[in-house]
Amino acid sequence: MTNDLTRGNITLNLWKFALPLMIGNLLQQLYNVADTLIIGRCLGTDALAAVGSAYTLMVFITSILLGLCMGSSAFFSIQFGRQDFQKLRQGIVLSFLLIGVVTLLLTLFSFLWIDPILWFMQIPETIQPLARDYLFCIFWGIAATFLYNFCANLLRAVGNSVTPLLFLAASALLNVGLDLLFVAVFHWGVVGAAVATVISQYISGFGILVYAWLYCPDLRPKRRHLKWDGSILRSISSLSVLTCVQQSVMNFGILMVQGRVNSFGTVIMAAFAAAVKIDSFAYMPVQDFGNAFSTFIAQNYGAGRDERIRKGIRSAALTAFIFCLVISAAVCIFAQPLMTLFVSASETEIIAAGVLYLRIEGAFYFGIGLLFLLYGLYRAVGRPGMSVVLTVISLGTRVVLAYTLSSIPALGVTGIWLSVPIGWFLADVTGVLYYLICRKKLLKPYAQD
Repeated sequence: MTNDLTRGNITLNLWKFALPLMIGNLLQQLYNVADTLIIGRCLGTDALAAVGSAYTLMVFITSILLGLCMGSSAFFSIQFGRQDFQKLRQGIVLSFLLIGVVTLLLTLFSFLWIDPILWFMQIPETIQPLARDYLFCIFWGIAATFLYNFCANLLRAVGNSVTPLLFLAASALLNVGLDLLFVAVFHWGVVGAAVATVISQYISGFGILVYAWLYCPDLRPKRRHLKWDGSILRSISSLSVLTCVQQSVMNFGILMVQGRVNSFGTVIMAAFAAAVKIDSFAYMPVQDFGNAFSTFIAQNYGAGRDERIRKGIRSAALTAFIFCLVISAAVCIFAQPLMTLFVSASETEIIAAGVLYLRIEGAFYFGIGLLFLLYGLYRAVGRPGMSVVLTVISLGTRVVLAYTLSSIPALGVTGIWLSVPIGWFLADVTGVLYYLICRKKLLKPYAQD
């Protein structure tokens, strides 16, 4: 099943394509939310802090694979827009091999360097054994993350956002059930939560791979496509590597901020672990809308429909603004009851720290919403380097200010929270100004190149 986004009502098609992405990513968050919720309730604050730190690390590691898959997806969308299925199939083969090799190396690195990683993250010695046990198990799921994200991004590139959702939904439900079984019934501790996540990831990964092979003949490579093509590999690499860098820089910055958070002790670590899950749920839909927007732009860019791209940009910006306004209001109002979903109401200090984080971040969600649209735009028109620049501005500001402001006694940990929206704002201004200055050159039809 494919969906041609170069025709029809722009706003309606964007929403039809984006909604399954939004629902799917919210379900994907259940992998980690289930761990956080069940561990927080069943195993206590130390286990919650350990898993929260491990989650931040895993987001960084998997962002490398996700960035490569997203970059390849832009190439797939452009070729689909041009209806060049020969290059599309060759690109699938080459990108699968490229990302597969990276997956293997990343897995080996993660296991070999697990102890230096724990030291770098400044995880307190009291919870290091818990964090190490959790990570040692969760690293076995890196290959599954590659399989799912590669196939999901391939299907989305040709307009199919429903199938990835279905596989993810089944896997997420299984993960919750296995979490309860392994942690609450079998009492396997943090290891049980990790094992549940890995099993669920492999089910979604292999499931979507089999589906793509059996039911998408237009995407199935044949023997003649199993050959080297330097020009295709260069095109994929230019998109994938820079998108990977962008994703990695973004999550490396978050990892550094996590290190600063850890220096404030287990109370702040636990508050951050719970609040960041709520934060992710809140702005994840607009992130997925940005990815859907990127596919829309890439298909139309490949088809040479620059006027449709301009209309799509206006429609997407308005949609993101309205959505973020509603979500910001909801998070600011319901911050405290949201925190009690993850932390016992008796943990007043943890809840207070988490509420402050959510109200500061939540008030400025349109900043990150606009940033996701800019990432998607520049990736789709073959300028992933600009996405890297925006990420460096956003995360560089965040890291520098997090360490600087939090060292001021009057601010403390609040300085870390304040650094985030400032970084969003500076990156947004840069990205919008660049578009306004260079839009004619940016939207030059790909078919004319």
